Amino acid sequence: MDSPHSEVTGAAIRAEGFGLKGPRGWAFRGVGIDAAPGSLVAVAGPSGSGRTCLLLALTGRMKPAEGRARVAGHQLPRNMAAVRRISALGHVPGVSELDPAFTVAEHLRERVMLQRRYDGSVRALLRSPARRRAESRTRIDEALAAAGLDLASLPKRDHTSVRDLERLEALRLTVALALIQRPRLLAVDDTDLKLSDAERATAWALLRSVADAGTTVLAVCSEAPAEADITVVTTEVGAKDGATSEEGAADAFATTGSA
Repeated sequence: MDSPHSEVTGAAIRAEGFGLKGPRGWAFRGVGIDAAPGSLVAVAGPSGSGRTCLLLALTGRMKPAEGRARVAGHQLPRNMAAVRRISALGHVPGVSELDPAFTVAEHLRERVMLQRRYDGSVRALLRSPARRRAESRTRIDEALAAAGLDLASLPKRDHTSVRDLERLEALRLTVALALIQRPRLLAVDDTDLKLSDAERATAWALLRSVADAGTTVLAVCSEAPAEADITVVTTEVGAKDGATSEEGAADAFATTGSA
């Protein structure tokens, strides 16, 4: 499958018969995907249909039970750690959430610090403090620009608390934090939750622009947009022993998941 985008750096996603099962039943199964690098993939379906579990499985954070999948050439579940290194989570409830008491600046500083600590090379660690600060500032500025978050427009600029952000502003912040990692794969949950029609269009335009810049985007939604290159529809597969699909998904994450 040829990519519709130029200068792609994103991760190709290939999956066939992909499924994940928890102690009480299947969270999802029989999923097939063939997404080129730099694609915008909408994961659409009703709540409880395993959408979030699919998102986490394809980013190496939950262990699948059946089928085959490769992300950027890394086989799942054999190379889950490698997939985690090239992927980043935006908003995923219960897994990757903003702290409402933190300011925007505090979140940005924390993410850069973690990025430098866990992903920095020895050569980078030996650079002067002034140069490291400049590089961190550049990385933050690039991520904010890509996410379309204008700090000057916020009530207290970067000192604005997360609790004071509008829903769309918070979405932009989570995307910016993820992009600080410069991932090849970005995953965002509940993309269209509690957004007006105009806000929903803006949110999808944002994710479209991220994909057009080369990063593959996986986005969970209730209804797939026209902007998506590929739509994967999840359905409630049912669970054994009378458990609901929501319970199966929760049990699967508790048993196999890691953020």
